[in-house]
Amino acid sequence: MIRLFDEPFDKHYDIIIIGGGITGVSVAYEAATRGLKVALFEKGDFGEATSAATSKLIHGGLRYLKNLEFGLVRESLSERRILENIAPNFVYPMPFMIPTYSNLKNNKISLFVGMVLYDLLSLDKAWTWDKTKKLRFHKTISAKRTRRIEPCIPEKKLTGSSIYYDCQNINPERLTLGILNSAISNGAKAANYAKVKSFIKNNNKVHGVKVVDLLSNTEHEFTADLTINCTGPWTDIVLKSASDEGEVNHHIRRSEGIHVITKKQCKKHAVLMMTKEGRHVMMIPWRNHTLIGTTDKEYNGHPDEHKVTKQSIQELLTEINANYGIEKLKFEDVQFAYGGLRPLVDNQTEASYESSRKYEIFDNSKDGLDGLITIEGGKYTTSRKLASSALEVVSKKLKRNLGKSTTSKKYLVDSDITNMESFIKQLVLRYPSFSEATINYVGRNYGLQCHTIFRLAMHDKPLSEVLTEDGEILAEVVYVIRKEMAYTLSDIFFRRTGIGTLGYPGDKTFKKVVETAKEYFKWDDHRTKEEINKVMQIFNLPE
Repeated sequence: MIRLFDEPFDKHYDIIIIGGGITGVSVAYEAATRGLKVALFEKGDFGEATSAATSKLIHGGLRYLKNLEFGLVRESLSERRILENIAPNFVYPMPFMIPTYSNLKNNKISLFVGMVLYDLLSLDKAWTWDKTKKLRFHKTISAKRTRRIEPCIPEKKLTGSSIYYDCQNINPERLTLGILNSAISNGAKAANYAKVKSFIKNNNKVHGVKVVDLLSNTEHEFTADLTINCTGPWTDIVLKSASDEGEVNHHIRRSEGIHVITKKQCKKHAVLMMTKEGRHVMMIPWRNHTLIGTTDKEYNGHPDEHKVTKQSIQELLTEINANYGIEKLKFEDVQFAYGGLRPLVDNQTEASYESSRKYEIFDNSKDGLDGLITIEGGKYTTSRKLASSALEVVSKKLKRNLGKSTTSKKYLVDSDITNMESFIKQLVLRYPSFSEATINYVGRNYGLQCHTIFRLAMHDKPLSEVLTEDGEILAEVVYVIRKEMAYTLSDIFFRRTGIGTLGYPGDKTFKKVVETAKEYFKWDDHRTKEEINKVMQIFNLPE
């Protein structure tokens, strides 16, 4: 992956995309595969905001059945299968358990009806390219067996549970990067740390953008036939900056979602409980820890100012303690916390949790901004389908036949692995000097590029040093700096590797990563200290 500004670049494109989250990179990939000349600009790092603040799931949205949103659930289930196929190293079946109780809200009958509908809407879930990844139909088990399988479930008035399957996205940040890399491999250009400062306009038509390269502090002008706003929680702010009057008809609402990571609480199932208020909270197995989430709370501040607060963490822990049969969790049990803002389309229901993750694609010509398209709402699972729908609008605006989408029919770059378990077994045989934990982690998180990382480590022995309990090695740090547009410690710890995503990795590992980055980037002591301070603000829990 080469950053747009690091090689000779053009000044005009068919489309310019603002925003490098999952929506923006998916649109870039879809457009590039249709033969369009694409440039994407992201003011921070790719997938840094909402796309990194997920529950790490690829799922159908079981709760939307309550609102009779069958079309949305069907679309999500179909896209779940497609992501299993095209990104097999990232997306895996996971068993979910929903307990039932002798009350009206969590009873067996209503859950059974929901489970049957969920199965019917995903009858094609067995059509996976990797036959080991077929998802099973749901089953119902007794209260006694439920408690035996998952002791974390409260026993009082328990009548049993249903077990069904959705998918886990083991690394949303790297999957976002994989989609971007696929776009770049098809000709798209992209740059992180490239802030769109303003729009180039003439007679109420948007002709392009002015971009500041934050790494070199230089300004550039780029023109395009169409500009697409994919900035998620910043959508309406970007639109206001484009409007001469600073007012537009489109307004989004923002919902805060936070997650915490603790030591392992439940066994192998993602356990889903309904709170007294009717909202779901989950405890999800992840990297031999438990991921707990999420909240869904209206946020009214500026998105740049959002931070996870101690109050938000404590509110989530209180919900968990009230609904699970485990030992009460304390603030001190939290190893790491992260959060983000979800963009909700303004005309959705009043309570943010009740809002579905619908998406809308707007032609802003009716706002006096011809040449600008805005995408609002959506969720990670349906991002590919959203991008395909966006290209239908692009085709009409450009008056060009762009053909049909092919992104559901081919692997992402470096993910063309027909059988993941066979692939891992072959890696174990091929690289006997590495532990199975390292083989598993690097093989799944980097796909076919794992060979590059293993060769780096074998050529330079210090790079084979193991940094984390699940086998990450120092060669990953060197690889992501050289090949994946990682420019800060935050990029390295949280979005290219998983070294920091379980919390502070310990002084020895932290120092080793910092020394490696400092040597490669030739940082002086002042810059190194700045980087350390920024990353420690993320590691440290709020006081």
